[in-house]
Amino acid sequence: MLRLLERLGVPDSGLVYRGSTAYLTGRSAPEPSPAALDLIEKAMAAPEDDPLYVVGIGAITNVASAILIEPEIIRRIVVVWLGGNPVHIPDTREFNLMQDPRASQLMFDSGLPLIQIPCLGVASHLLTTRSELDETIRGRNAISDFLYQRFSEHSQDHFAWAKEVWDISTIAYLLEESWIPTHLVPSPVLTDDLAYQSPANRHPIRVGWYLHRNPIFRDLFTKLQNFKK
Repeated sequence: MLRLLERLGVPDSGLVYRGSTAYLTGRSAPEPSPAALDLIEKAMAAPEDDPLYVVGIGAITNVASAILIEPEIIRRIVVVWLGGNPVHIPDTREFNLMQDPRASQLMFDSGLPLIQIPCLGVASHLLTTRSELDETIRGRNAISDFLYQRFSEHSQDHFAWAKEVWDISTIAYLLEESWIPTHLVPSPVLTDDLAYQSPANRHPIRVGWYLHRNPIFRDLFTKLQNFKK
């Protein structure tokens, strides 16, 4: 994050806070961190009829800890989380969810307004290639070249190779909800062995069921092309 802000020419003061150094181990033991405390402060300043939207693109301990420290924020936030796979997919061991299982369970159990962007079959549509980046962003500016380099380093062989850019899915949803169609479903129960159960009487959450890849990348590439420090 600091490297991104540097290339964007944006001071990091007041924007970046250190998160937890450990995963959540239980609901009686939050992992306090500057990031969790800042989230609480911002959430408590938000009116209930104009909630704070919280974006999670990885392990979700910071958000879960903030909820455990100050449960009142549940009424003042909406969490948009890139995590887990759809309930109908047998493989539940998605990276963001499986590395932070206790915090993931809390996301589904707490009753907070949750918008889940699943990985397989949804965010996994966000594929691009080095050839596409050559045509769209390479050489445009410092931030574009930084992103191009980071993408290219993921593979030594780029022939017939594409990679997901997972993390832009959450922001894409906030920019334009139609890019990621969603529906309301009962919040699943995530068991300790990382299996989903789907009781019918659970509170609802909103879950993405598809992703329109082209307009999302068009928006991103256009903004990168036009960026001037």
